[in-house]
Amino acid sequence: MKKSASWSSKIGFILSAAGSAIGLGAIWKFPYTAGTNGGAVFFLLFLLFTVLIGLPVLLAEFYIGRKSGKNAVDAFKTLAPDSLWPWVGRMGVAACFILLSFYSVVGGWVLAYVVHAFGGTVRPDTDFSALFAQTIANPLHALAYQALFMLITVAVVRNGISEGIEKASKYLMPALFVIFLLLAARSLTLPGADAGLAFLLQPDWRYLNAHTMLIALGQSFFALSIGVSAMITYAAYLGREQDVFRSANSVMWLNLLVSLLAGLVIFPAVFAFGYQPDQGPGLIFVVLPAVFQHIAFGNFLFAVFMLLVLFATLTSAFAMLETVIAAAIHNKEEKRARITWQVGLAIFIVGIPSALSFGVWQEVTVFGKTLFDLWDYLITAWIMPIGALCIALFVGWVQPRPTVLEHMHSGSNTPAWLARMWHTALRYLAPVAILIVFANTLGWI
Repeated sequence: MKKSASWSSKIGFILSAAGSAIGLGAIWKFPYTAGTNGGAVFFLLFLLFTVLIGLPVLLAEFYIGRKSGKNAVDAFKTLAPDSLWPWVGRMGVAACFILLSFYSVVGGWVLAYVVHAFGGTVRPDTDFSALFAQTIANPLHALAYQALFMLITVAVVRNGISEGIEKASKYLMPALFVIFLLLAARSLTLPGADAGLAFLLQPDWRYLNAHTMLIALGQSFFALSIGVSAMITYAAYLGREQDVFRSANSVMWLNLLVSLLAGLVIFPAVFAFGYQPDQGPGLIFVVLPAVFQHIAFGNFLFAVFMLLVLFATLTSAFAMLETVIAAAIHNKEEKRARITWQVGLAIFIVGIPSALSFGVWQEVTVFGKTLFDLWDYLITAWIMPIGALCIALFVGWVQPRPTVLEHMHSGSNTPAWLARMWHTALRYLAPVAILIVFANTLGWI
C-alpha cells in the first residue's frame, strides 16, 4: 500500500517509537516507584512483566498499524469493516488528546527546571521544596511554560514523520543515552554509591509480595505507551520489509535500558549523600537538585539532567500529537501544518485547567480530585487498560490467527514457534494481566 508519508529508515522508526515509550514514565515515575517498592525486586518484576505482557501488546499495535497502513481510527475500519471496533481507535485518539493536555503541564515544569538550572536559580541555599511549589502554583509561569512546551511539540510534528518526528528523534534519543551514560558514570564514582547500586540490583526478597507485583505490572504496562493507539499510528508508516519483531524488541530493551540508567543516576547519588529513595513524585524536582549540590559542577550536571528529561518528555509528546493529527488528516499531508497548529492550540486550551490545578484552581475538585488528577485518573485507570485489552482481544481473537502470523513474518526471520508463542501470550496472558492491573487500579483487589 502506498503511503503519503513514511519513515526514511529502520533506525528512525525504532528511535522514534522508543522515544514515544521513553518519557516521564521511565525517567520520572520508574525511579520513585522503584524507590518506594524495594528497588531491585521491583526492577526484576518490572523487567519480567514488560517482556511477557508489554511486548505482546506492543507487537499487536504494530500489526494493526502496518497491516492497515492507516491512522488509529481508519485502521480498525480497514481490518474490521462495519463493526464497532473503530471506537477503540477513536478512544485512543481522544486519550492522546486528553493525555497531552495534562502531560504538557508536567512538560512545562520540566522546561521551567531547565531554565531554573541554567539560569542560576538552583543553588546550595535554595529551598527546593519551595521552588517546586512556586513553579507549579504560579499561574502565569505554569501557563507560559505549558504553552512553550506545546509550541515546541507542534513545531516538530507539523513537519511530518521523516522531516519532523524522525529527524528530531535521531538527534534527541542518542543525546539522551550519551548524557545518561555520563551522568551514571559520575554517580557511580561517588563515595558511598555502593549502597544505591545494591538497592537497585541486589534483591531484598522481603519486598516480593502481591502489592509489589501489581505495581510492577502496572509500570510495565504503561512503560511502552500501549493502549492509546500511538504505536498503531507510528507503525502505519512502516513498510512490509521492516522486521516488526526486531523493532519491538529494540523499543522494549531501549526503554528498559533507560529505566535502568535512570536508577543508576539517581539511587547511588541519593544514598551517597544520605537521602532516602522513597521520596515519591518529588524525587527529581526536590531531592535530586539537592543531591547535585554535593557534587563538583553539580549545578551544570543537574541542568544537563533536566535537559535530558526534557528530551524524553518531548519525544513522548510527539507521539501523542501525531496520533491525533494522523486521524485528523487521513493521509492528506497537505493539511498537516494547518491542522497541527489548530489541534495544538486546542490541546493547550483544554490543558489550562490542569495547569491551574496546583494554584488558583486547586480548590476546584470533581469527585474529590483536582482537574489535573481527574484527567490523569481517567486516562491511566480506565482508558489505557481498556484500550490495551481491546487491542489484545482484537489481534488475538478477532483477527484470523493465520493472517496475523503470516503478516508478522513479513520482513522477519523470527522462528515460527516464537511467533506462535507471542500470539498465545497475546490471547491469554496479556488479557488476564491487564484485567488484574485494571482491577487493582480501581481498588477491587
